[in-house]
Amino acid sequence: MARFLQHWIESQWQRIGLLAVLGFPIALLFRLLVALRRVVWHFGLRRSYRARCPVIVVGNLTVGGSGKTPLVLWLAQWLHGQGWCPGIVSRGYGGCARHWPQQVRPDSDPRVVGDEAVLLAHHSNCPVCVGPNRGAAVEALLRHTDCDIVIADDGLQHYALARDIEIVVIDGQGGLGNGLMLPAGPLREPVSRLRSVDLVVCNGEHRAGAHAMRMRPTGMVALNDECQAQALDAWRGRRVRAIAGIGRPERFFDMLRRQWLLVEAVAFPDHHDFSAADLAFEDDLPLLMTEKDAVKCQRLIHRDDVWVVRIEAVPEAAFILRLEALLNALPVRYEPAGR
Repeated sequence: MARFLQHWIESQWQRIGLLAVLGFPIALLFRLLVALRRVVWHFGLRRSYRARCPVIVVGNLTVGGSGKTPLVLWLAQWLHGQGWCPGIVSRGYGGCARHWPQQVRPDSDPRVVGDEAVLLAHHSNCPVCVGPNRGAAVEALLRHTDCDIVIADDGLQHYALARDIEIVVIDGQGGLGNGLMLPAGPLREPVSRLRSVDLVVCNGEHRAGAHAMRMRPTGMVALNDECQAQALDAWRGRRVRAIAGIGRPERFFDMLRRQWLLVEAVAFPDHHDFSAADLAFEDDLPLLMTEKDAVKCQRLIHRDDVWVVRIEAVPEAAFILRLEALLNALPVRYEPAGR
């Protein structure tokens, strides 16, 4: 029922329909509150935390998945290659820690710090710190590590954290929906907000005024043994069961179908707290899942035929050139420690 309701709302957000009409008065009020909040921070009526190193925020304007986390991972690896020592902060969505901020390791419990945080710690080779207060998370990160640049995952609307570079990721399939604010549409901020950010990236289909980014599958590894790897090409024509508890699960299933796999798809809500029952299927089909879901499912399932599909973000060259220019324009005190 919850999945059906989510699908209905998302479909309504793509047009001016019943939900848009009924929610329009609330959306106007929400837009006013968002504007007032932005004015409060912009004019210094409330002070933002300014880190002693540059901060890059990667976020989006809409509710739901857009491809931010793969871009954050790409950005961390690219910054390493440029001589920086990046660290990552995030909200820790879905985590139930009693005290924040929390330093995150690859073996941290996703129920405590959030699934995306564990994924970032596992694949970025960077220190990761999470907490609802991003400024406190950055301060804790810098106090315990030698980071000289910080990437904030999904912090575009968190104005309590000052930033040097803002990157917005747009979903190529859903785009900006009907262009309306919540709850009439999917927007957290008005479309005009795009004019104030430094970089706009479109995940998937091309969008005017945005840099292109695609997701490339790099293969699969066994859930409980990463030394066992398989190429997706080797599974052409094979029937599999795929599960996904992410913002837009159909994107994952469609990617597998483009690799000529015969997919029996099972979608779960974003950040779903998996149980053993969720993973108990009557058939004997091999089970494929996303990296984000794998960090939660590893403790629940011990079959040999469970595979984690790995993907990587591939932004276009023009995006990289613009990013280099923005970093080169930072104050001299912000140069990477290795230079």
